[in-house]
Amino acid sequence: MAEDFAELLNTIRDGWNAAMGLHLVRATSDEVVAELTVGPQHLQGYGIVHGGVHSGVIETVASIGAALHALPRGMSVVGLENHTSFLHAMREGTLKVEARPLTRGRRSQLWEGTVTDAAGKMVAKGTVRLLCLEGDVELAGAKVDNRLRGG
Repeated sequence: MAEDFAELLNTIRDGWNAAMGLHLVRATSDEVVAELTVGPQHLQGYGIVHGGVHSGVIETVASIGAALHALPRGMSVVGLENHTSFLHAMREGTLKVEARPLTRGRRSQLWEGTVTDAAGKMVAKGTVRLLCLEGDVELAGAKVDNRLRGG
């Protein structure tokens, strides 16, 4: 069974994950599961969860899983495509998001993610294609840190 990094990654409370209130339940190179409680910051003008939240959480869990697969090989990953379909609207409650790899090659990975409500009803589904970057790379003017870091 793959090592679970959820506890360690939950200590890194910065950026988008912190703003969204995303909590990792399980984080391995084969599966990532996370949850968030819907709040006002997640809603669009009609009072339903914004599609960007669904797309963002799917991309986040897919990226975490892909990175956990790439890091032991000295690689990092960046997202290239995110195709998310919104199936059912939500106004409140807990979202559960899960991602698993569909393919993992030398230069790219394709992950599938689902978002469900507390009753297990699927509210969004998507795929994320990620590029594997070798060695010491620079993204947006900064070097990529290929290490897992603790709090």
